[in-house]
Amino acid sequence: MPHLILSDIHANLEALDAVLRDAKGQYDLILCLGDLVDYGADPNPVVEWTRANTLVTIRGNHDKACCGADSLEHFHPAARASAMWTRTVLSRENVDYLDRLPRGPLRFENYDLVHGSPADEDEYLITILDVDRAREAIDARVTFFGHTHVQGGFLLTRQAIRRIDPNRVLEVEPDHFYLVNPGSVGQPRDSDPRAAYALYSPDAQTVEYHRVEYDIEKAAHKIRAAGLPEQHAARLFVGI
Repeated sequence: MPHLILSDIHANLEALDAVLRDAKGQYDLILCLGDLVDYGADPNPVVEWTRANTLVTIRGNHDKACCGADSLEHFHPAARASAMWTRTVLSRENVDYLDRLPRGPLRFENYDLVHGSPADEDEYLITILDVDRAREAIDARVTFFGHTHVQGGFLLTRQAIRRIDPNRVLEVEPDHFYLVNPGSVGQPRDSDPRAAYALYSPDAQTVEYHRVEYDIEKAAHKIRAAGLPEQHAARLFVGI
């Protein structure tokens, strides 16, 4: 069966629940590319679900920051404020779990999991130039990455680098390399506010991209009720 690939949940329990309902019965295991926490108002439920249900999870930059393993100095003010709040509400067990998460790249079966880039776990793969710079660090035919909150990814041939269209089923060909982004569960930033995820079938060598609507009003209300920055709530409605 396919593997359920998640990334950038960002403490959005409503989005996570919607993804799990939508994908129910279609996968045999769950892998997560990091950034479980920050921005959203449910860090403990999200981390507890991850601990109980994912086979492999790697760390994201917000996971490092919110467990105290990394500095907040490079975060913009709103992200810094929500990270500081997250530090105060996380349970000791969940802090310890985040602190123990492995860094990417991490090999699972015959493909790699990274948060940002195969070259640097905190690096963004946004442009073709970004991917070209990271090319030498790519070590698997298929690499799943997150961090940008943009569903899709990149196809690397010998001659060119092209963007992957998430509106079509991706068929993995043996002569190419693929950087696949499942999109963000809890903080999409590709102008589509629906929660994003992917299903990867190692046997069929296909990736199916999915989007699902969720209760944005409830997630935004929780953010505001917690006193977190308004922009974390407002951007959920527009996906930017």
